[in-house]
Amino acid sequence: MTGPIIVRTVARMREHVRAWKADGQRVALVPTMGALHEGHLSLVRLAQTRADRVIATVFVNPKQFAPHEDFDAYPRGEAADVEKLTSVGCDLLFAPSGEEMYAPGFATAVTVSGVSEPLEGAARPQFFGGVATVVAKLFIQSQADVAVFGEKDYQQLQVIRRMARDLDIPIEIIGAPTARAEDGLALSSRNAYLSPEERAAATALPAAMKTAAAAVAAGGRVDEAEQAAKAALLAAGFDPVDYVEVREAGDLTRLGPGPIGQAKGRILIAAKLGKTRLIDNMAVG
Repeated sequence: MTGPIIVRTVARMREHVRAWKADGQRVALVPTMGALHEGHLSLVRLAQTRADRVIATVFVNPKQFAPHEDFDAYPRGEAADVEKLTSVGCDLLFAPSGEEMYAPGFATAVTVSGVSEPLEGAARPQFFGGVATVVAKLFIQSQADVAVFGEKDYQQLQVIRRMARDLDIPIEIIGAPTARAEDGLALSSRNAYLSPEERAAATALPAAMKTAAAAVAAGGRVDEAEQAAKAALLAAGFDPVDYVEVREAGDLTRLGPGPIGQAKGRILIAAKLGKTRLIDNMAVG
């Protein structure tokens, strides 16, 4: 099977996009930071159902990491990524350098208020500004018709939707269901950091989330479900638990402390196990 075309400059990517569009083909974009796994490949497969050509991007974006975070240690491996993209028939890999993405003197930032502020925005204040900036650039650079993001990073998905809407970027954004291991843990590149013992303990996170979501969906109080989930995580060895919160599914406003009634909710969790910070979420009701 022929592997994807590999390009490292915006100009080369746009040459291919122009040719495809001149031929009447629809183009999809799947932005990633590499260290690809089955979750990423599921996004490519979904993109293939919505477009004629699929571009995957691999760029570990320095602007979304704080100085104390794991930018240098973040898993990388282009050869393995190319092999995986080849297995699903991805058409093009855009793998730019830092200088290609952020030329000397780069001085622009995209800030999305509101939906970016709680949860991950509170825990990692620099994060969503970096995400919104790089994704806006990728949308404009690729001129894709559609982009696919996983629901595992649910708040990120909502931030990107808000950003594209507010800036009138003509792209359809699709959220893909979270890919999970057989034991329920959401697939993530950072799972590679977990020791075997931690990996076994990590299943407490999706289990606690599922129990809390079911309790709230059955008419239970939000505060009680959140507290029970947090206690279960602490008992399993997670520490700290950054948040366990039920939020409105669209704008992520706080729900509770009592039952949510007919509101469309989402439970979102972030907690640290050893040195690894895991996040997850699930629909409620």
